[in-house]
Parts: sequence; C-alpha cells; structure tokens
Amino acid sequence: MSVISVGQAVILGAVEGVTEFLPVSSTGHLKIAEGLMNIPVDDDAVVGFSAVIQVGAIAAVLVYFFKDIVRIVSAWGRGLRNKEERYHHDYKFAWWVIYATIPIVVVGLAAKPLIQGPLASLWVVAGSLIVGSGVMWAADQMGRHKRGEDDTSFKDAMLVGSSQILALLFPGFSRSGATMSTALMLDLDRVAATRLSFFLGIPALTGAGIYELKDALGTGAGAAPLAVGTAVSFVVAYASIAWLLKFVAKHSFNAFVVYRIVVGMLLFGLLATGALSS
Repeated sequence: MSVISVGQAVILGAVEGVTEFLPVSSTGHLKIAEGLMNIPVDDDAVVGFSAVIQVGAIAAVLVYFFKDIVRIVSAWGRGLRNKEERYHHDYKFAWWVIYATIPIVVVGLAAKPLIQGPLASLWVVAGSLIVGSGVMWAADQMGRHKRGEDDTSFKDAMLVGSSQILALLFPGFSRSGATMSTALMLDLDRVAATRLSFFLGIPALTGAGIYELKDALGTGAGAAPLAVGTAVSFVVAYASIAWLLKFVAKHSFNAFVVYRIVVGMLLFGLLATGALSS
C-alpha cells in the first residue's frame, strides 16, 4: 500500500504547484502539509514523491516559456555547428545554465544522507523560512534593479545557480527565494531575476525528479498518487507562474517576506507545543 493516498497526492500536488516558483519554499510547505496529514516527512518514499511531483511544475515552465526555450536551444544548436553563432547571447546563456547546474548536482549527491535525514526536520524548515526572509528583504532593498535579462553574464548565472544549494541544504530557505535574492543583489530587476530563477530551475529540478523516480516507486509512493500529484502540480504551477510574473513587474517582494515570517513563527509554535511533529 502506498504511504501517500490519492487524496493526499492532490493536496500535495496543489501545494507544490503554488509554491515551487513563489519565493516561499515549496519543500518547506510540502513538509508542513505532510506533517499536518501525519505523513512521515523523512520517509524515503515521501522524499522521493516530493521530488517527482516537482516535474509537473517544471513541465509547466517548459510549456509557459516554450518559445523562449526553443529560441535558446536553437541558438545553442547553431553555435555548436557554426563558430560565428557562438557570440549570440542565447548560445552563451544555454551553456551558462548547464554550468550553473553543476554545483547543485555535486552537493546534492554528496550531501544526500544529510538532506534526507537531519536536514529534513521541520525545525530546520521554520528557521530557514525566517532567515531566508531576512536575506530576501535585504536583497530587494539593496538591489538597484537596473539590469535586464539581456544584461546577464556568466558570473550572474554561476552565482545565482550556486545559490540553489542553500535551499537544497536548508528546506524552507526556498530555491526561488535564494536565486531571486542573489539576482537582486547583482542588480537585476525583479522580472529578470524571476525569469532567470525559472530557467536555472529547469535542469536541477528535472534531474532531481528523474533521479528520485525509481526510489519513489520502489519504496512505496505508488504510481497512482505520483501521477495524480504530478498532474495537479502542473496545472497549478502554470497558473502560479503567470501570476508571479505579473506581480513582480509592479510590486516588491515584501509580501512574500511577511508571509514567510508568519509561517515560520507559526511553525515554531506548532512544533514547540507538540501540535506538530518535526
């Protein structure tokens, strides 16, 4: 029998879809939801399930940014064949995404026992939500928001891509929050920072989902809950992406900062009183 029911998969898929690309930590919210439903957050099947349903959210990015992705991949292909095409920004950007994914892959494989063990605690999630809020607020205040997407460089991609490690090691910090905050510190505007976060998340999250698929199926997650959770994640994530890009074009990240602090404090309270198990 699956450790996660189809009904629970629907809820977790919706949580994943809403939070994957918002800077509020999808991992943190999934762990909170799992805890409230008495699902063991450190169970191998549960960890695998969480990674696999991320593929639904990534599929939403692929569909939403299909034209951009085709343009970038086409430029990369032309550059591989024609030396003159290698000066095109899209060709270079494709390589930057590949290079920027390497750090999180290395750390993810090396630190897997910690990530799926002690660092999976809801205490870590609560602390990371609050600490990450401070980082996000500072980045939004300090950043000059003067650079657009076409102004990004190899250095930007590597620093932003490497910042994903924070979310990997400290669930609750938020991959989107870490990457967007880093991009803002590099003076990218909010829309450019958000789009860069999306593109850098594609290989990392897709790779994590594929890597965990076998373990998720083999340890009791169940094919039906995985399929349902992934499908729900896709639909909800697509809507979330569209909303976020419109929101950041006119607003700061302060609403997310306040929300994260409230959730983090509430989680600390639930854990301290024993109402929720870590």
